[in-house]
Amino acid sequence: MASTVNQLWDLPAPTVSGPHSLERSLAERRSVREYGSVMLTRSQLGQLLWAAQGITERTGLRTAPSAGALYPLELYVVAGDVVDLPPGVYHYQVGSHALALGAAGDRRADVGAAALGQEWVGLAPAIIVIAAVYGRTTANYGERGRRYVHMEVGHAAQNVCLQATALGLASVVIGAFSDRDIKRLSGRPPREEPLALLPVGRPA
Repeated sequence: MASTVNQLWDLPAPTVSGPHSLERSLAERRSVREYGSVMLTRSQLGQLLWAAQGITERTGLRTAPSAGALYPLELYVVAGDVVDLPPGVYHYQVGSHALALGAAGDRRADVGAAALGQEWVGLAPAIIVIAAVYGRTTANYGERGRRYVHMEVGHAAQNVCLQATALGLASVVIGAFSDRDIKRLSGRPPREEPLALLPVGRPA
């Protein structure tokens, strides 16, 4: 299948049960910065994205709490080593549980460079970028809404880390990066502010 901008790539349906308990994931979760050469599967990637912002009810409620259910977060994936997914920068489509290709080509090294010299970030099979549109929340809550957005990022990031642990994978939350460079990589509107990077892969 040709890789064209805005092309949609469906993700396997997420699972809502598994053999790895929440308590075990909490006990085993660690911040990991070295990843093996094993590729991620599309199913694993889809499960991680669903854990961060997946829809769990017909009303549109999601896996992570959001002040006023306003959902200011947007997720991107910088993929390089994912089975049956061409390298590129993708935008997670929450409603359809799919990925929209924004830019073709492996840009993981660029993310590593943007992470203020943390080049190991670019060695992970995929990197999840969490961005936010503050205005969705501040329109209701004023400037205090920015605090609520940051709380939501923490919820979503922890969900990714715990889900990764349950899948036998690992991650770490990165906050040190050039906002300008990450914005340019994701190719999204200026109103979206990148707030966290989460490289994901099999622990080395």
